[in-house]
Amino acid sequence: MAHQMTNTIEADKGWKIWWQLTRPHTLTAAFVPVLLGTVLALQYTDVKISVFLAMLAASLLIQAATNMFNEYYDYKRGLDTEHSVGIGGAIVRNGVKPSTVMTIAFSFYGIALLLGFYIVVNSTWWLAVIGLICMAAGYFYTGGPMPIAYTPLGEIVAGLFMGLIIILISFYIQTGTITAESILISVPVSILVGLILMANNIRDLDGDKENGRKTVAILLGKKGAIVLLGSMFFLTYAWTAGLVLFGDMSPWILVAYLSIPKAVKATKGFIGKTQPLEMMPAMKATAQTNTIFGFLLSIGLLFAYFF
Repeated sequence: MAHQMTNTIEADKGWKIWWQLTRPHTLTAAFVPVLLGTVLALQYTDVKISVFLAMLAASLLIQAATNMFNEYYDYKRGLDTEHSVGIGGAIVRNGVKPSTVMTIAFSFYGIALLLGFYIVVNSTWWLAVIGLICMAAGYFYTGGPMPIAYTPLGEIVAGLFMGLIIILISFYIQTGTITAESILISVPVSILVGLILMANNIRDLDGDKENGRKTVAILLGKKGAIVLLGSMFFLTYAWTAGLVLFGDMSPWILVAYLSIPKAVKATKGFIGKTQPLEMMPAMKATAQTNTIFGFLLSIGLLFAYFF
């Protein structure tokens, strides 16, 4: 274990520390909803590329800043140690100053605000309110006296803001409207975003319990949480089939079913594992399921548009 930790620290030098500080494996959770909402808008209007790029950049910056807030507050609460599993812990492992982490995070928020100004100028000022609420949710997810991540609402909030709301904003800034179709197609992606957090909480269950968290994984227990994880994966694909059977959407979106093997791997990867390090592949597979599903769903919508 000591040899393995030494290798990890040696690998985390220079730009890699700052890159890992953004927790890049989570950034696709911000990219996929923007892409999906924009591709869906193609069926209604010509897409404004500059607005799409501004929305994409703002979403990625808010996600990266949220990850840095998480880094900072996990350090402040003593949750991160030199032996923490995962790519978090840059403060304790790599000597990054806590104040530097917060400065970068708020700088990212500042840039996102400027991009948001451009977006609302090209759509509606009401989006400014929604954008500020999203940014507040990012901060209070791990910040403040009662962090959202410490409650059973963590997965729901993540899915709501990083799934449903981002998809609808991305759709609205292109079309100027919200449709039933745009709401319904956002549901499976919202579920998968929430499952990324659930996978993380299953991995960290024992440590979170010791530190007073009340996540869904803790309330259900490890076995119950794994069952819920698998059930929500099933619901994701069942919902997608329902969009074709009952929602009059193109069968092309069923190309997203090609991501099922990853979902199976993610669920099975937690079974029988007791150590956080053993569960890392399952956690990674959960995030990959979200990415692959979202990209394939977007491709399916593109095929439906062109063919």
